[in-house]
Amino acid sequence: MTVIADYIGRTARENVVNALLKARENEEFNAILSYSEERALERADKVDSGEITGRLAGVPFIAKDNFLTLGVTTSAASNFLKDFKAPLQATAIEKLEAEGAICIGKANLDAFAHGGSTENSAFGPTKNAFNQEHVAGGSSGGSAVVVALGIVPFALGSDTGGSIRQPASFNNVVGIKPTYGTVSRYGVVAMASSTDTIGVLASSIEDAELVMDIMSGQDTKDMTTLPDFFAPAQLEGPKKIGVIKEFMDEGVDSEVKAATEQYIEALKQKGHVVEEVSMSLLKYALAIYYIVVPAEISSNLGRYDGVRYGARAEAGTLGELYGLSRDQGFMQENKRRIMIGSYVLSSGFFDAYYLQAQKARTLLVDEFNTLFKTYDALIGPVAPTPAFKLGENTSDPVKMYLADIMTVPASLAGLPAISVPAGKSQNGLPIGVQLIGARKSDALLMALAKEVE
Repeated sequence: MTVIADYIGRTARENVVNALLKARENEEFNAILSYSEERALERADKVDSGEITGRLAGVPFIAKDNFLTLGVTTSAASNFLKDFKAPLQATAIEKLEAEGAICIGKANLDAFAHGGSTENSAFGPTKNAFNQEHVAGGSSGGSAVVVALGIVPFALGSDTGGSIRQPASFNNVVGIKPTYGTVSRYGVVAMASSTDTIGVLASSIEDAELVMDIMSGQDTKDMTTLPDFFAPAQLEGPKKIGVIKEFMDEGVDSEVKAATEQYIEALKQKGHVVEEVSMSLLKYALAIYYIVVPAEISSNLGRYDGVRYGARAEAGTLGELYGLSRDQGFMQENKRRIMIGSYVLSSGFFDAYYLQAQKARTLLVDEFNTLFKTYDALIGPVAPTPAFKLGENTSDPVKMYLADIMTVPASLAGLPAISVPAGKSQNGLPIGVQLIGARKSDALLMALAKEVE
């Protein structure tokens, strides 16, 4: 099943005009922060004239607003960068444009990608595509919603601890977090450098495969990228899949559990062997994540000082300039993560917190590697519940962090993980299932999901 194929049969200008029209008809969802209409139409005309060709010629898409793009601001949904116009484009965007794809705008997110609901945006929250009283998920909430609403066939997102998979689950679309290093991070606003990955949200696995095939590969501008290994694959024989026991235990919504079990049954009907597995270190994953990631955030966000670029506050001294610029430019959640990160990296606490967390992270990676000696993939829910209501968790940061409990383990280990639609709750909210694989097994996961899709 592919949606992109429908766009190939129409003129590029028609595709772009229709996408922009549909986007403006759905502005109440607050999924799009800015449009690149003039540049998009120019590129569309070049596609129609034959000047631009490629596998995605004339196909419109939207990028999360932490990707640097030409012709439109890159705000990262923050006051700090609300007027920032990038002098270059992200490598992922460049690769897509080289194949004829057309970026029509930028999607809303939690400011600097810090959050799990897209409620931390300086420009207001994005609303769920199926119920506007509920969250879109985050931080790639805008990207998930524009695909769910059919504005574009795919959108780009970044996933640091679940930021593609969770909103994909909440909005009934496919969300791909590839193996760490599969896609270049060059030109994407940094959050946590050891877990940041670039992926895609799409209407189908087949469409996601095509986009990932185009974006993946080594980049001299990002030394963490891997030599190109990704290529769509077919399944050869039955696979052995482990159901993560800890993800199916207490605390998981009964409808989420039922949808996951139904998906597992579909895998069994395809001939795959499915067994329960246990991971003793999963209970520490969230604690590890919220030590390691804030530490990296505090380092990466040090560049925002009101001097080099971004918003600059009026101040009498250099110290006041730094302080006021950061106070006005950062959202509350940004400040919280910077403070946590600075604390765990400070003298006297580095060994007790950060170093211990990194040691525990290594043990978690080893536990995953041991399982993948026996199993081809692991399965479980994406999140403990369907999309929660807007404002439900904003007053309790810990409750918001707990929504990431099933997505952060794969991120800490650098593993590929994908979210696929698995049904809906009684009140019509989507539920997703997560498949996790060994490093570089991205194509296998997609092949498994495609078989059930």
